[in-house]
Amino acid sequence: MHSSPPSIADGAPRDELDTLMEEAGDVVFRLDGEGRILFASKRALALIAPAAGLRGLPFAGLTGPDFQQPVSAALQAAGQAPARLELRLKTPEREVWFALRLATYRNQSGQPEMLVVGSDTSAQHATQERLRHMATHDALTELPNRLLLSDRIRMVIAQASRSGQGFAVATVGLDDFKKVNDGLGHPIGDAVLRMAAARLRKTLRDSDTLARVGGDEFVAVLPGTASEAQIKLVTGRLLAALQLPFEVEGHTIHVGASVGVSIYPQHAEDEIGLVALADAAMSRVKETGKARCLVYSPRMAGPPEHDISLEAAMFQSVRDGEFLLYYQPIVDARTRQIQGFEALMRWKHPTLGMVPPTRFIPIAETNGLINLLGSWALKAACVQLKHFEGVARRPLYISVNISPRQFRNDQFLAILDEALAFSGLPGERLVLEITEGTLMLDPAHAETILTRMAERKARIAIDDFGTGYSSLAYLKRFPISVLKIDRAFVKDLPESQKDGAICNAVLDLAKHLDLSVVAEGVETEAQMRFLASRGCQYIQGYLTGKPMPAHVALAALKESTHAAVLPDELRLGAQ
Repeated sequence: MHSSPPSIADGAPRDELDTLMEEAGDVVFRLDGEGRILFASKRALALIAPAAGLRGLPFAGLTGPDFQQPVSAALQAAGQAPARLELRLKTPEREVWFALRLATYRNQSGQPEMLVVGSDTSAQHATQERLRHMATHDALTELPNRLLLSDRIRMVIAQASRSGQGFAVATVGLDDFKKVNDGLGHPIGDAVLRMAAARLRKTLRDSDTLARVGGDEFVAVLPGTASEAQIKLVTGRLLAALQLPFEVEGHTIHVGASVGVSIYPQHAEDEIGLVALADAAMSRVKETGKARCLVYSPRMAGPPEHDISLEAAMFQSVRDGEFLLYYQPIVDARTRQIQGFEALMRWKHPTLGMVPPTRFIPIAETNGLINLLGSWALKAACVQLKHFEGVARRPLYISVNISPRQFRNDQFLAILDEALAFSGLPGERLVLEITEGTLMLDPAHAETILTRMAERKARIAIDDFGTGYSSLAYLKRFPISVLKIDRAFVKDLPESQKDGAICNAVLDLAKHLDLSVVAEGVETEAQMRFLASRGCQYIQGYLTGKPMPAHVALAALKESTHAAVLPDELRLGAQ
């Protein structure tokens, strides 16, 4: 049997008691037996109802709906023994957390009353909330991190299993973002990441989740998005959001993105599998051209792009001299006479055989070997051209690819000078191929370097023109001499009207800007005739020669017109 509540000392004045209670806590209330407010301390009134009194109102009404039942239960329990409760009290501006102690006593008339003393715990709750947020969100972008992403995917999986409706997970990776950090510094890179996160978040629905899971990688969870049309629409918006340049501290930066998608339950039924397969699809995009979206398929389950064992073999192969240059003819579109060659790096490993450039070039670009290999390739190609000219007995030119990392290297101009001096090659016989993305990463830096390259008489070619940023402004701004039409616009000629229109536009633009044009990937006579009829000066492709070793290229030069008289085994680049 519970003891009776204590009574207030006989003769104690009520106003004196209320005065004492003012100092008992941050907020103090005296309630009647029904839970209605008889007294509220001055601080409670100032906080909760500055313009009106609280007397006669039910104490439970000061809380939100979530706390109505717990308050009622606590009031009943306080009649038996002191009770404790943590809740939010409503104020005109916000709800404030309080820890309450409730105790029942009898007043002078013997009627039960209740004393409620509260301590403000909002600061502790704010600290706890900040800690929870830090544990589940990325500090740089404020987006959910991997921990919260996994929880969100599990929730969407549970909803999808009940509704029978699939959904998609999309991994978004910024293209060549490392160039930003390396070339402009991490503070600029961080600013680009924050801007990219804001753009991606803006393209998605409130029901979607966007998380940052790595340096330049984001993951979007797209409930209800499972059909091809839906995925194409959403990922198209994601790609478009990142294609626009980023303006940071006077720098105009272009990065773009690659997107990989996995679908529940078609590809995986758990959060780990869905993210892993979307990431595999994104990696395949980066291996095969970047700047597009690819939905996962089992065919993608091949070796990873960056193979540590392959990287170790590369360092050994550099020491052993296993890298070599092949040369692909560039011919006059009308006469089919060889005008020059593009030097292409190859790796002939003693056990792996010919390693595709798509496997070793990205690794070399990442680990810095590309600077060493690129310097060697530039010097070797210039020396080889002198041999080619000796056999041909006429001027030719050599075209050499310059990687983004080489272009940013502060020793690049010195290496260029060494190559020209060592080979004795005039600068105008050298064409340096640079991608649009390399130029647009930092146009101000690009303009400075390109101008100094032009001072050495070297010609500048834009490689794969039309597949990158294709800003007409840089054709005016930079000292460019050559445009190379990408094979993507050539392979369906002459049947494709759209590709034909694009080629016509490039050729017309080049004509008015006094630029040379080389069409890449020409494989058929029909393609050759189409391009020649529209004024394309130079052709490069399997029709007039695959990439070939130097001795095969020398044999080809002994004939005046390459494609017409060259034996098949040489025309096809056989050794």
